[in-house]
Amino acid sequence: MIGLVDRERIDEKLYDDYETEKAREKRLAKEARAQEIQARNAALGKKVKETAASKVMKGRGEALFYRVICKDNGKGMPHDDIPNMFGRVLSGTKYGLKQTRGKFGLGAKMALIWSKMSTGFPIEISSSMKRQNYISFCRLDIDIHRNIPHIHLHEKRDNKEKWHGAGIQVVIEGNWTTYRSKILHYMRQMAVITPYAQFLFRFVSDAPEYALILLLNLPTDHQLIQLPLSIFMFYSPCSKNITISFARRTDVMPPVPAETKHHPSSVDLLLIKRLIEETSKQNLLQFLQHEFIKIRKSYAERLIGEMGPEFNPKMSVKALSSRQIVRIHQLFRQAKFDDPNGDCLSPAGEYNLRLGIIKELHPDMVATYSGSAQVFEGHPFIVEAGVSVGGKDVKQGLNIFRFANRIPLLFEQGGDVVTRTAMKRINWSSYKINQVQDKVGVFVSIVSTKIPFKGTGKEYIGDDISEIATAVKSAIQQCCIQLKSKIVKKMQAREQQERKRNLSKYIPDATGAVYEVLKEMAKLHASKKRRYEGEAADILRKVSGQLITRETLQEKLAQHVEQVDYEMALEYATQSGVSEEPREDIYIQSLDYGKSFFDLCSPAFVFRLFS
Repeated sequence: MIGLVDRERIDEKLYDDYETEKAREKRLAKEARAQEIQARNAALGKKVKETAASKVMKGRGEALFYRVICKDNGKGMPHDDIPNMFGRVLSGTKYGLKQTRGKFGLGAKMALIWSKMSTGFPIEISSSMKRQNYISFCRLDIDIHRNIPHIHLHEKRDNKEKWHGAGIQVVIEGNWTTYRSKILHYMRQMAVITPYAQFLFRFVSDAPEYALILLLNLPTDHQLIQLPLSIFMFYSPCSKNITISFARRTDVMPPVPAETKHHPSSVDLLLIKRLIEETSKQNLLQFLQHEFIKIRKSYAERLIGEMGPEFNPKMSVKALSSRQIVRIHQLFRQAKFDDPNGDCLSPAGEYNLRLGIIKELHPDMVATYSGSAQVFEGHPFIVEAGVSVGGKDVKQGLNIFRFANRIPLLFEQGGDVVTRTAMKRINWSSYKINQVQDKVGVFVSIVSTKIPFKGTGKEYIGDDISEIATAVKSAIQQCCIQLKSKIVKKMQAREQQERKRNLSKYIPDATGAVYEVLKEMAKLHASKKRRYEGEAADILRKVSGQLITRETLQEKLAQHVEQVDYEMALEYATQSGVSEEPREDIYIQSLDYGKSFFDLCSPAFVFRLFS
């Protein structure tokens, strides 16, 4: 695709994979010793380890290049904005306070820059908005030094299929072997946190041009909350084709996050200066009252009085000096303000989280919890958690799944607040969970207008913010408390079954022994050596007349064991106050219904009422 061809080598010593005669002899001797040791171990019956493949350095001419395609059915992008959205770094802003997906806002640009560095190929973008009769097609790359898009082609094409959404295609150098597990793990976590979306992941390696395709399909009646495109950067081909479909299980989507004004406790000096430059308010009183939340008119007047004699409510906000702005910032940090509420946040929801866990992991039991909105440094945040036990494709021990603003976090797990809390601050044994032998899944999703990432990679949340650490611990504990009651019931049911099994196992022996005793007693009674009266005499006569046999005794004893087992179960249900009928997991398919409806949501289910 980019003009690389295999050529015959003239001077072997020029290449970085050239092996000298001395190095070759040393490698062969090492391999011979390893084979000798293996043969000796095999003769002694010891376990033979597979020999590691000898390292072969890959030359630059053997690099692997692949085509990556990502497509969704979202809201699309305006035709004229596409070049700047993809070809200019920092073309947009995130100054408005809002819960956002992604971490940088640079995902597509990072893919474009990597494509330019590794292959030199431009990126191709297709987009169409709803009720738009054309598809915007753009082929471009980026002028890195001038930070402007270099447009190769930008045109409108017919949209005969009435498609809407966005598609991106890049040709990059990649390494599927190294990153395959991470990519599939990422896709699985996305399917957990977004059960309302349908993902189709396809890896094609037998075509003339290798391709990796990912299609994202969301319910068409809802606004798309777009996924970051940077997650599809590191794909490359392998020898086998792969197709994985992550099915949609609901069309109930979280609400769109609302934009909100800044809380006084969360602003810094630069942000105050920028707000002053952009505000349309004339005086200081209006500026404080309308540019920030939780500052009423009376409270703004009190703040201005506290700032000093050089401040007054009617003074022009544009005329504030740098010294005065520093004083405002200082008072914002020292004064007491009401906490912001979490109305602007959009968590996944306990219903969606539970459904996603059940859908992807198929656990034996699962518990979820959604906490109320809390605050750190003036920013609201909500912690949702889920804990599962058992399941499909789950390793023994703690399996931790972390999400920030509904985006999976894969790397630098050790320093994350969720990992540290689950590993060190939860006493799993007190909840009847064995954190070493059981298959335990720990899911924690944190949403906020500002995620306090640590490090430049933004891959983990620090453990130094006590408000978040406390909320994470509390959410996991609430899930564990729910699971404990289920586990205790399961253990009691298992003990009851074991007791019943043990009693049933000895029924034949007990029946034989009792019947032999009754036969001896019947002989004594018949020979008048010993007389029995009343009920005992009636039983002995029935034994003599074969009305009571070994089989009838065994049947009666089995019925008695069943009756005792039922009475004990009934007594337990009465004491615990819970009567549970056998249940099974069912999935309600989404309805394509054109008329209006509204949803009644609870943590366990969603009831949809159609008009």
